[in-house]
Amino acid sequence: MKWPATIVACAVLLCAPLQRPASAADAAFTQFIASLWPEAKAAGVSRETFDRETRSLEPDYKLPDLILPGRPKTGAPAQAEFVQVPADYIKEASIARLAAEGQRLLQKYRPSLDAIEKRFGVPPTIVLAIWGRETDYGRYSLPYDTLRVVATQAYVGRRKDQYRTEFILALKILSEGAVTRKELRSSWAGATGYTQFLPSEYYKHGVDLDGDGRVDIWHSVPDALASAAQQLVNKGWQPGVRWAYEVQAPANADCTIGVPEVTKPISQWLRAGFVPVRGQKLSATEQAQSASLLQPEGIYGPAFLTTPNYFVIKEYNFSDLYVLFVGHLADRMTSPQPFATPWSASKQLRSADVEAMQQQLTKIGLYKDKLDGKAGMQTRAALGAYQKQAGLKVDCWPSEAVLRAMNGQR
Repeated sequence: MKWPATIVACAVLLCAPLQRPASAADAAFTQFIASLWPEAKAAGVSRETFDRETRSLEPDYKLPDLILPGRPKTGAPAQAEFVQVPADYIKEASIARLAAEGQRLLQKYRPSLDAIEKRFGVPPTIVLAIWGRETDYGRYSLPYDTLRVVATQAYVGRRKDQYRTEFILALKILSEGAVTRKELRSSWAGATGYTQFLPSEYYKHGVDLDGDGRVDIWHSVPDALASAAQQLVNKGWQPGVRWAYEVQAPANADCTIGVPEVTKPISQWLRAGFVPVRGQKLSATEQAQSASLLQPEGIYGPAFLTTPNYFVIKEYNFSDLYVLFVGHLADRMTSPQPFATPWSASKQLRSADVEAMQQQLTKIGLYKDKLDGKAGMQTRAALGAYQKQAGLKVDCWPSEAVLRAMNGQR
């Protein structure tokens, strides 16, 4: 969906006091953009490109993550990765559909995928799964004008410095003719192309695999997939290592140790009673690998021993559900089996309630991470520690019962 071209905070709040009129706000934006020319020039952007692309550029004040006068700070929108329970996010029907298409694409792009695996050590199924998750193998039309997004975020976003760079580099992409402005579409956060790269990521990780002399992540599948592989390698991908192993946790497993800081060789997890599902036998090399415990629904649902490559994929999108989706989709391209343990019917609390829990856990010294309303690894572990202290059932899951117990102690 494309928003109207000139929407400002005054219009949203029916002219709240101390707000500038729309013309003044847009004039200030125009002045801000003009002030960036020296940086754009230094980055190699032509004057012709700068003038053409910024001449009628206007901010989009309906984007999330902005700080506007007279308006409360807005955070990122509620991404599905952080507000849905696993059963809703990792839907079997979606996985099955994308896996079937992935099997077809494995054959269609076999030469390129073989070249990617040989060069980067990243399995074809992993890069295909990222493409499938990010843009449904290119079928999803990204809704925003990238340049407008990064310009607005650079002007009034919560991460101005970061997006100032993204704006300059988006202009550089256009100046070099890598893609047209019309085709430079993105998410609300400015990620563009088949595999969703910010402009800075395009320059850090872009690969010209098809050999046509340019990196094209918008039209060239080989380039986009090779660039995704390069990004994984640059973030620490280890060839020959799986992303995770699904296991059956023993009844006495302590869910509070399910954090990245607690790592052991897989052999130690096995000796502690964690059993690979479906009788899978792990080689001596696999058992020597370091792994962390992941229980996305606390003691409910599947459990996993996550390798360093799990956390590399998580650098692509900082969500456990995202990694589980990508990893499982990759597996399903070569095996028809779903997770051995089904997801539970757990209920996801509102983000505000989870954030209230995080605040209380911080107050009593059990939580030291961000107050973001997301029930990630650190939050689940801290909840488990609280449940131990309070004499509650230890399940490491943010339930209404735990919230009531916390509220009763305030």
